[in-house]
Amino acid sequence: MQTVLSLLSSPWFLVAWAALMVPCVLWVIRDLATKNAHLMSLMKVVWVLTVLYSGPLGLLIYRSCGRKEIPRDTLWRRGFRSVAHCYSGCGAGEIVGLLIAVGLLGLGNIGIAALTFVMAYVAGYALTVGPLVQDGVPFRTALWDAVLSETPSIAVMEIVAISVDLAVSGKAGMGEPLFWSSMIVSLTLGLVAAYPVNVALIHFGVKEGMMDPRHTHHAEDHDAHGAGAPQTG
Repeated sequence: MQTVLSLLSSPWFLVAWAALMVPCVLWVIRDLATKNAHLMSLMKVVWVLTVLYSGPLGLLIYRSCGRKEIPRDTLWRRGFRSVAHCYSGCGAGEIVGLLIAVGLLGLGNIGIAALTFVMAYVAGYALTVGPLVQDGVPFRTALWDAVLSETPSIAVMEIVAISVDLAVSGKAGMGEPLFWSSMIVSLTLGLVAAYPVNVALIHFGVKEGMMDPRHTHHAEDHDAHGAGAPQTG
């Protein structure tokens, strides 16, 4: 464990991460602009954020599950698209929550965990409720649908991510490499932990998951959930 902490505390870890992550993000942006421009703007943001948070792993998920070039769609691919959708919003909320809790308010671990958890839920729900409301679903129906379909995924993702982040970073401040390194590691572990939850939710019909990218059209691309949500195929 001490060896891992020493590695994450080194600024060279962040340099190496940037050297891996930036080309991955640029590749995804180029691919979305040239070969997968048919995807809705929301999903383009989802994929860019997923790769921004998780670098090569995010790129692997996009290449194998999120492009029209996939040979066929499967439950495991739908699960990855669904968890990426959740991850992009929750990750943004978690990052903002950490920056506010640590950088602005100087909270202790309990305060950091609480604020980060709330921010992740708000961002995660917003990314689901917003598109549904735009499609004409009443706000209360869209919110209830988000609660049913996203709560298990967000809960697992954030419990794992926040626990790992607090355990690894300790009392590191924003000026220390360990603060940012632990955020990178914890976000990715949260993604991995929430993946089987999304597969189970799709398998049992709690939500449909994101539409097959080979059949996506601008007016139809959003996350479909329970019976009250618009269907996407």
